[in-house]
Amino acid sequence: MNRIAEFHTELELLPVKAVEHPCIKHAVELEQSFMEGAYNRVLSARQSVPHPTYVYFMDLLAKTVRDEIARCSEKGYGSLSISDAKQMLMFSSDQELQQYITEEHLEWEIKNGSVFFQKAEESQPCKEIPSLQLINQTLSYARELERIV
Repeated sequence: MNRIAEFHTELELLPVKAVEHPCIKHAVELEQSFMEGAYNRVLSARQSVPHPTYVYFMDLLAKTVRDEIARCSEKGYGSLSISDAKQMLMFSSDQELQQYITEEHLEWEIKNGSVFFQKAEESQPCKEIPSLQLINQTLSYARELERIV
């Protein structure tokens, strides 16, 4: 569900002794890998689950990771070759990539050996950050803080 911040908070509340349990330790390592953006470690962790019941949750996590990579890819690229998209989304075959696109990203198009992201072309331009106003406001806060201290 991509609620990693809430998960991180819950892990921080656990006592140190509980974190040493193999099942919890696995979850902590997953969270660290996710926070670092080491998605390959997150996806490969499915092979080393401490208990068979983890497989279901690892599949959900793999989908979340792929969806996050897909969102970034369509914002960062106009298109990718099929082999690059397959590698980026960590699929082992072209059929898995095709199935993912068919089920999750109907707006993507495969043609001439590439995956084209329609959303990248249709995305709205970023709004300009009022940097001068922010600088003035920050300096004003600094002056007020200096006066108080």
